[in-house]
Amino acid sequence: MEIRFTQSPQETSRMNTETLRKNFLADLIQPDYLNLVYSHYDRIILGGACPKTKALELPTPAELRANYFLERRELGIINVGGPGIVETGNEKHNLNKLDALYLGKGTEKVTFKSTDQSQAAIFYLLSSPAHQTYPNRVLTKEEATPSDMGELKTANKRTIYKYIHADGIKSCQLVMGLTVLSEGSVWNTMPAHTHTRRVEAYFYFDVPEQHRVIHFMGEPQETRHLLVANYQAVISPPWSIHSGSGTTNYSFIWGMAGENYVYTDMDAVPIVELR
Repeated sequence: MEIRFTQSPQETSRMNTETLRKNFLADLIQPDYLNLVYSHYDRIILGGACPKTKALELPTPAELRANYFLERRELGIINVGGPGIVETGNEKHNLNKLDALYLGKGTEKVTFKSTDQSQAAIFYLLSSPAHQTYPNRVLTKEEATPSDMGELKTANKRTIYKYIHADGIKSCQLVMGLTVLSEGSVWNTMPAHTHTRRVEAYFYFDVPEQHRVIHFMGEPQETRHLLVANYQAVISPPWSIHSGSGTTNYSFIWGMAGENYVYTDMDAVPIVELR
């Protein structure tokens, strides 16, 4: 498990491209491998599992000082690949593309499998500390109550799916969902916002190989950017904006954890005030 320490706005403002990418960008998906990145921002863990030819078991990194991964944690999982299975003890959870699974504190063994090796499942993982136990639950894409937002004239027509939140799958502090941009739309989360009470992470997917998403980050008056490819994730500090524009339409998973559990808790930044 890779460890990422926190960076202040002052440090970040002086970073070059390579240093920005090293601190805030993560490559998570490799065939037959499970990657984990631990961030000291609200102690979230980002992960990716792609069980192409073999099953992958969720490890218990030594840094957690735990008997098993979810001893003191909760975990959100969204499949962005072919059909897959997540096994937990005697339970089997089938996940098609864009289906989500929540695993609560106390779930001891977690194994990831693909239903068909020719179209491997790709599981994105986001975990946060938990101090209360909520039941494991699957929520399909169709059950996620999609809401349409934005307009084509501002290139941000998109559909938002909420999975883990106050009115969906219950959790201790994890909030999670995804956004799918319509053809002809490229902008996400603009106007931008911050929320100093919660960290957020973006995982970009369905980005064609020859295209990129320009992810904007940093303080509103001193922004920076990252060029992001398919299946890469960005850790967004609580003090940072998190917005992006692609060279074509794409999708991304968003997830938050921190002091509160309110999806709408955000401090809006007018476009004309960005620098």
